[in-house]
Order: sequence, then C-alpha cells, then structure tokens
Amino acid sequence: MSALRDAIDKLGGVTECARVCGITPRGVYKWLQRDSLPRTEYTGETSYARRMADASQGAFTAEWLLENATPFASDSPPTDTPKVTPGRATATTP
Repeated sequence: MSALRDAIDKLGGVTECARVCGITPRGVYKWLQRDSLPRTEYTGETSYARRMADASQGAFTAEWLLENATPFASDSPPTDTPKVTPGRATATTP
C-alpha cells in the first residue's frame, strides 16, 4: 500500500481527507491516481500534509507524508526520462 493511501485510510477515507483539506473528494482521487500529493505541496503553496497529519491524531507526521508521497518516493526518477541540456536542441539520456 502506498504511503498516501495509508495516510488517507488513517484519516477515515477519501471523503474525510477531502473535508480536512478543504477540497473535493475528486481532488483526493487525483492524488491517489498519481500516487502523489500535488506539486503545490512541495512549493509551499498548500499545506495538505500538515492538515492531514494534524487530523490523524498522531498516526503520521506531515514530514513523513511529504517524504513518502512524492512522485518518486521509493527511488530516483526513472532512467528513461530524457535529460534536456540547456542550449541544445536534442535530449540526452543517462
């Protein structure tokens, strides 16, 4: 089970997580589909992990959730992702 799914379950499910975060259940389902919190969580624009942790009654921390619910939490990005070198028109792979 993913860390995000585990955290949502510990809150009581998608509907309760959405209520705690002030978003729609559809928004939470999008997180689950991507198995990641939104980008805004990592840029400081939102604080869903903090809200979820506060509502979890100590079941997990915001720091744990942020660390484990990233797009590549289990390892580094896939190696087939092209790297683009500035100033070059072609992409290179590792």
